[in-house]
Amino acid sequence: MIDLADAFDTSARERTEDDLIERLQRDPATRVLQIHGDSAPIQAASVAFANPDEVADGAAWAFLGRGRAGEGILLAVHSGDAPSLVRGEWAPYRAVGASLDGFEASLVVAGLALGRWLVDSPFCPRCGNDAAVTTSGWARRCVSCGREHFPRTDPAVIVAVTNRDRTKLLLGANAAWKGEMFSCFAGFVEAGESAELTAHRELLEETGIRIDELRYITSQAWPFPRSLMLGFHATVVDESEVEPDGEEIIASRWFMREEIGRGLAGELDVRLPGGASVAHHLIRAWYDAK
Repeated sequence: MIDLADAFDTSARERTEDDLIERLQRDPATRVLQIHGDSAPIQAASVAFANPDEVADGAAWAFLGRGRAGEGILLAVHSGDAPSLVRGEWAPYRAVGASLDGFEASLVVAGLALGRWLVDSPFCPRCGNDAAVTTSGWARRCVSCGREHFPRTDPAVIVAVTNRDRTKLLLGANAAWKGEMFSCFAGFVEAGESAELTAHRELLEETGIRIDELRYITSQAWPFPRSLMLGFHATVVDESEVEPDGEEIIASRWFMREEIGRGLAGELDVRLPGGASVAHHLIRAWYDAK
C-alpha cells in the first residue's frame, strides 16, 4: 500500500508545456522509468532508473513528474519484445511491489497505468481514427473529430468478510488460482451502482451470503489493467449461507486468526495475497485488530 506521504509530485501544471518531454530528454539530471508490460527494471529492491540516452528507440514517452530533488522523471513504455537494460532486470510489479519504498512504488503504479493506456489506446473510441498524444502523455486528441480522451480508471470493490464476533475471516479461491491462493472477494462496479451496492451484489453472487456492517477501509490504484480498488470490511449475516458459485469462486474457507498469522508468514497450506495488494492490507488490518 502507498501512503499519501509517499506519493511523488506529479507537477501536473507542467504537462501543458509543448516541449517539456524534449527538454527533459536533454537534461542530464532527468531519470527515466521504463515499463514493459507489467514490469519495470529492478536492482537490489529499487527501481533501476535509466538516463534518457539509454532508452531503446521506439518507446512511447510521457512526463511522470518530479523526483525528491526536483529532477524530472519521464516514462518510457516499450511494446513488442523487452529491450535490453543497461542496469537492473525486468521484474513484474506484483512480485516486487512490496519491496519498493513508497515513493518508488507510487511511480511504478502510475507508470504501469499510464503506460498501458498509451500502448493500448492509440485510436479514438468515438470515430476510430488516430488519437494523437497530448498533455505530455496524459491525454489524446482525435485527429479527425477532435474528441479528447484520458486514461481510464475502473472502480472495483474488494471485501474481507468476518463472522459475527470477528474471530474468523472468510476468503475465497478464484478459479484462475486453481485453489492455491485464498483472498478477499472483489468485483467491478457496474453501471448505475454505488460501491456499497456492488459489495452486496458481488458477495451474494460469488458466495451466496448477505453482509452487513460494511465499513470502508482504504483504496488502492491497481493497474491490472486500470482499476481503483475500494477496500471494505464486512460482517456475514448467516454463516450457513456460504456457497461458492463454482465458476469464479471455486472454494471458500473460514480462517481462524492463528491461521491468518501463519499465512502472512508464508507458513500455511495455501497462499495469501502478496504485500503489494490491498487484499493483503485488508487481511493484515483484521489480523492486527486483536
